[in-house]
Amino acid sequence: MDVLRRFKPLKIAIFSWESIYTERVGGLSNATTYLAQSLAKYHEVHFFTRGGTDFTLANVHYHTWNPSGSNIIEYCNNLSYGLLSRFYEHDNEKPFDILHFNDWHLVEAFHHLQHRNCVFSYHSTEYGRNGNKHGDWWEYHEISSKEWYCGVIAKICTVVSYTLQHEVMDLYKIDPEKLYMIPNGIIIEQFDVCIDTAEVKHHYGIHYLAPLILYIGRLTYQKGPDIFVQAIPMIRDNHWDIQAIVAGGGGMYDYLKDLSYGKPVQLLGFIQDSEYIRLLNAADIVVIPSRNEPFGIVLLEAWSAAKPVVVSNVGGLSENVTDYITGIKVDCTPEGIAWGVNWYLNQPNQMKKIGMKAQSEVQHYSWDLIANRMVYVYRSILPSK
Repeated sequence: MDVLRRFKPLKIAIFSWESIYTERVGGLSNATTYLAQSLAKYHEVHFFTRGGTDFTLANVHYHTWNPSGSNIIEYCNNLSYGLLSRFYEHDNEKPFDILHFNDWHLVEAFHHLQHRNCVFSYHSTEYGRNGNKHGDWWEYHEISSKEWYCGVIAKICTVVSYTLQHEVMDLYKIDPEKLYMIPNGIIIEQFDVCIDTAEVKHHYGIHYLAPLILYIGRLTYQKGPDIFVQAIPMIRDNHWDIQAIVAGGGGMYDYLKDLSYGKPVQLLGFIQDSEYIRLLNAADIVVIPSRNEPFGIVLLEAWSAAKPVVVSNVGGLSENVTDYITGIKVDCTPEGIAWGVNWYLNQPNQMKKIGMKAQSEVQHYSWDLIANRMVYVYRSILPSK
């Protein structure tokens, strides 16, 4: 039964430092925004985040604060106290039933509200974001300690994959009885669209018959775009006509620009969502070469567009991909990525078959289904009446 409408509606506060309609950094914006929109079909949902203007969209009430700070710790501390004041403005004669915090950024607000019915969601860890390395800089240790504290004070924690669940348990010794695995979701219709593939390829100077291999994501060490760029010559040794596109913003842009010199790859930088959807549907293969990946929303986006994927055999990617059925899992090396791409290009019929099977698999990740599971978690911490 649909638990979104089975019981009395809840008043829910979602805290996230980003959303797709205000400040946007990575996959956290998609995860929190679309969860909020699915919940808001049957519940009263308020979203506390960065920004300068309050608004209501898709039945979700957005309350914002424009923070400041000389570093990420001060910035998030200011954001916490600003959003805490905004929260109290709306926690009036009808108090919130559930407070849902996402990642570490709003830990100070969480601290002051920990006596309430609070859920905390781990979408990643600082350890994972640094490529499974312990950092020596002070910010790494500050953020890691905040992640630990959030897990301690929450009544219930959720994680987006079993890999992340084990990582959180190993790093922060969080009680496994408090941890629930709830994956991310997808709005399939956003990515399954009809486009003129030849026109999109022509726009980028690519022949319509040339295989286009796409990477989309943040240009960070964790996401491994350098691994993909290094794999391109090994792919071209077997398929001379391939072309590659790397799209996304991040600190590795200049390094990747140098690394791409002389290779058949275009480095686009940040692109708008509309252009990403065009490129995704024009691509022949999507690569996700992450060194660490708690979940990997790009996987669901590629599946929605019926695209065959080559993924690193790590984290949520490894959990969710069934090898040779919904994708190809390979070692997180240039050689591994090249092998996976060449396997597809050598077997075009299998490439199409895997893409179609993946598109049927993604139906299990609709946001309404994910929201149903989250409501069960919410209700597990509410006092019984």
